[in-house]
Amino acid sequence: MTDTSLKDKRQQVNGKSDMEQEGGLVFLVQRYSLQDGPGLRTTVFMKGCPLNCRWCQNPESVRTHPELMTRDSKCVRLGRCAAACPSGAIVFQDAEGMSINREKCNLCFDCIDACPAGALRKVGDYLTIDQVMAEIERDELFYLRSGGGITVSGGEPLLQWPFVGGLLRACKSRGWHTALDTCGFAPWRALEKVLEHVDLVLYDIKHMDPRRHKEATGRSNRLILENVRRVPRNIRVWLRLPLIPGYNDSETNLRLVAQLAHEIGAEKVSILPFNRLAEGKYEQLGRPYAMAQTAPPSDVQLRGIQSFIESFGLMATIGS
Repeated sequence: MTDTSLKDKRQQVNGKSDMEQEGGLVFLVQRYSLQDGPGLRTTVFMKGCPLNCRWCQNPESVRTHPELMTRDSKCVRLGRCAAACPSGAIVFQDAEGMSINREKCNLCFDCIDACPAGALRKVGDYLTIDQVMAEIERDELFYLRSGGGITVSGGEPLLQWPFVGGLLRACKSRGWHTALDTCGFAPWRALEKVLEHVDLVLYDIKHMDPRRHKEATGRSNRLILENVRRVPRNIRVWLRLPLIPGYNDSETNLRLVAQLAHEIGAEKVSILPFNRLAEGKYEQLGRPYAMAQTAPPSDVQLRGIQSFIESFGLMATIGS
């Protein structure tokens, strides 16, 4: 089912479109993060992404509307979810538990309220900037003591750039360090406006070859590379390479990534090794997992790639 048809269904239930909703669509506010910039941070994860990476670690972040996820291990087989579903999307069998016809689901989320065990959950809520600020300001002391701050990630934050820009502006007014984690696939004007309130950009580079990039993400990297070259030099940049064995770990691609880092004056290259920890999320969303046959890189491979990038006079880290 397309996002458009899902929006149409949601409008029938909620009586308003996404454009009429207040605030930004957030699917997680993660406190005490150590992987999304310097120091101790709170990361705000925005929902919606223009890419469709085969290895995506946050598949619940891709679509631009709230979604329903299952937690089968919590299901106690009462069948109340099926009884509460107005569209007949949930079928319940004693032996096998529940199954959801995602084509029928109208995202009313009545099933969540009906389930006493918490085996169903909604992913994505529309929050105002004040609501997000009320959550992240709880750890202000940690940011100041650790040199940390706030990171806005996704999904792709720039899909909701007016909200993200306003949130980061509010964070800067409090004196907090700010970081933007982006794939860079957005109009330059959107990125430019958000960068007015950003200290550090965590910029994902999936592949340097446009054809190979499109094969695995659904989009060319032309705009991504154009944008990263336009980031002002007074803003720190960490290039992030999600390392996918057999896809972007060739010497040729790694050399081009290192050359790009030199060209734009990146502070470092962060190597983010592929893992299969997200496999369960795909099942909870009723989607196939495309990376089941891909093995994570070994420690030896990672150290070799780190050394190779460092040989270009760059700082390279495994992880953030």
